[in-house]
Amino acid sequence: ENNGGESFSTEAIVKLSVNDQEVLTAAEGNGPVNALDHALRKALEQFFPMIKNMYLSDYKVRVLDETDATASKVRVLIESSDGKEKWSTIGVSGNIIEASWFALIDSVRYYLMKHEDQVEVVIQEDTHTPVGIINH
Repeated sequence: ENNGGESFSTEAIVKLSVNDQEVLTAAEGNGPVNALDHALRKALEQFFPMIKNMYLSDYKVRVLDETDATASKVRVLIESSDGKEKWSTIGVSGNIIEASWFALIDSVRYYLMKHEDQVEVVIQEDTHTPVGIINH
């Protein structure tokens, strides 16, 4: 919520290719990373229903070189879990959204590799970043 009491939401649009099938989805969240997570899940759950069992349990951002101020590279650390195990993935970029995307997609890929006996398709990103983030 902002100072005026108005509630904001963020929308993310994700474009992926799964076994040569293009998937374009949009989802809302309470911030850009939450919106990306929702859009990614929405795109993938039809192919990988088991990802409903995994969730993001922690999210941390660290500025790697503070001398560059707002142009600094950031490292995003995402901790995920399926209720039984925990794992962490990292994304690094000069763009905090892109770094978050790298960490999110790697978390999902790791989970799917752990369940490769149930997975027969491959995820490929059409671009290295999500299509868009829109704040409302």
